[in-house]
Amino acid sequence: MRDEQLLGEVFRLACRYAGQAPSPQGLATELRASLPGDVGTNRVRHYLEFLDSTLLLRLIPPLEIRLKRRKGFAKICLCDPALRAAYLQEQVPLLPESQDVDPHLRDLAGHVAESVLGYFLSGIPGIELAWAPERGNEPEIDFVVTVGTQRIPIEVKYRNVIEPGRDAEGLRSFIDKRVHNAPFGVMVTKQDVDPSSLPPSVLAVPLPSVLMIR
Repeated sequence: MRDEQLLGEVFRLACRYAGQAPSPQGLATELRASLPGDVGTNRVRHYLEFLDSTLLLRLIPPLEIRLKRRKGFAKICLCDPALRAAYLQEQVPLLPESQDVDPHLRDLAGHVAESVLGYFLSGIPGIELAWAPERGNEPEIDFVVTVGTQRIPIEVKYRNVIEPGRDAEGLRSFIDKRVHNAPFGVMVTKQDVDPSSLPPSVLAVPLPSVLMIR
């Protein structure tokens, strides 16, 4: 029998960490500080998997490649950012015209945009979706779509000003490694980006345009 209070608190933390990949151990520590009794890591993982099965959120696993599992935890992507706003009483501006907002909310907007994109991609049939944690000299990649033998890296750069060279560096690094068999990469942005400012192997697409693809 599930503990309703614990389930609610796990979902609240999932809302807080939407678009991120917190460790179950860290979540359990936070829960023990606010709930009676001992909350173990396995129990937190079980409740997250249950929430994934309800479609309230999706857990995006770390990429496995070259017979090695990347060290990392599942990335949490909510089905609707309105749930986050309701649970945490915090409105995060996502509209492209939202420019003059608190810097803290601008950072959160990037995580929420990543959560929205991850949930959307997870519903596309015929693909495998993962994310690539940083490892050694390999930078983190927000999402990796696998179609057959090819992989497409996707980075979310949800801000008003894009620095094409620096912001495309992770995608270029991923594409340049032949083992990934990546024909191109995608930068998901807040608004349109001049394609001539990007490397030839990188496409920039605003998030609203991506969400219209089916």
